Amino acid sequence: MKVAFVHDHLVQRGGSERTLATMLRAFPGAPVYTAFYRPDATYAELRDCDVRPFAVDGLPGLRRHHRVAFPVLPFLFAHRHIDADVVICSSSGWAQGVQTSGRKVVYFHALAQWLHSPVHHVARGNPARRAALAVARRSLSGWDYRTVRSADRHLVMGEAMQHRVREIYGVDADILPPPITVEVEGPATAVDGVAPGFFLAAARLMPYKNLDAVVAAFAQLPDERLVVAGEGPEGGRLRAMAPANVRFVGLAGDAELRWLYANARALVSAGFEAYPLTPIEAAGFGKPTLALREAGSLDVVVEGRTGEFFDRPDPAAVADAVRRLDAGHYDTGELQRIRDQHAESTFAAALRAVVEEELDRSPKPLKS
Repeated sequence: MKVAFVHDHLVQRGGSERTLATMLRAFPGAPVYTAFYRPDATYAELRDCDVRPFAVDGLPGLRRHHRVAFPVLPFLFAHRHIDADVVICSSSGWAQGVQTSGRKVVYFHALAQWLHSPVHHVARGNPARRAALAVARRSLSGWDYRTVRSADRHLVMGEAMQHRVREIYGVDADILPPPITVEVEGPATAVDGVAPGFFLAAARLMPYKNLDAVVAAFAQLPDERLVVAGEGPEGGRLRAMAPANVRFVGLAGDAELRWLYANARALVSAGFEAYPLTPIEAAGFGKPTLALREAGSLDVVVEGRTGEFFDRPDPAAVADAVRRLDAGHYDTGELQRIRDQHAESTFAAALRAVVEEELDRSPKPLKS
């Protein structure tokens, strides 16, 4: 049996990259094909894996500025043939485009933001980005539809994404919740200058994460503190607008993240997410989440039991949710259930079962 993985690109630290690392632990030695690979920019554990970047990765400018390659990514993936019995496409929009003579399984981390999210969620007020998205939606929607439907099986993280996949592509996907990717057990390192009792936003600093609303909310909450862990294109703008009670700590390693989760009052998750991973991580540490009442957050946050919702990604709504938080009110048993449901061992066993089922469905070679 030969299993191979395809991932959009490995040039950042995010939930999909952490989930991919878990997938690779379930299938030791399996190769992973990707458009771009920057070992220094993604998780160190992936450096020990068999990562096979595409030839375009040899262009240093594109590797460091992978978004510039957006127009050619469909071509790069569509013309890549993967020789394996089962190919698992770990996709947020591109990986499902590869070809294979084996069985193709798509695991959706998210649907392509540039196609399936409202333009104002992705582009905000950037006219150039809006124009680029308009072109992309005209030229790539057919490619996206065909490549997703070319797969033999589709896996999604939760019910909200399952509904969207059925609505957009007309396919019935199986639910496989992702694993907790920050282990609760392990060393914890305090973040210099940060005292316990803060609210935590742990996310890439991207427009669709709505961190500007979260940062602005704390201007209305002078007696509370917000810690933002993450980096991304929005970093400069967010730092420029932040009040004094907001602290940016940049990319945090696992030891620092463990300390941040353990010492936070609650997580704040304001993004438009297909299935947010940070509320799962927070639940592992027994911490509630204040979340945008939207899509995948409804799969992982139970109002009044594991957190609270706010209805709009604006400062007033976020500030109101912070004021409503009652740290002693939340259901520790329910938080533990979320942690257990997303255990790495559960995820790995389910993924192996999917592979075995797909192998059983493969055409058997004719006997001579």
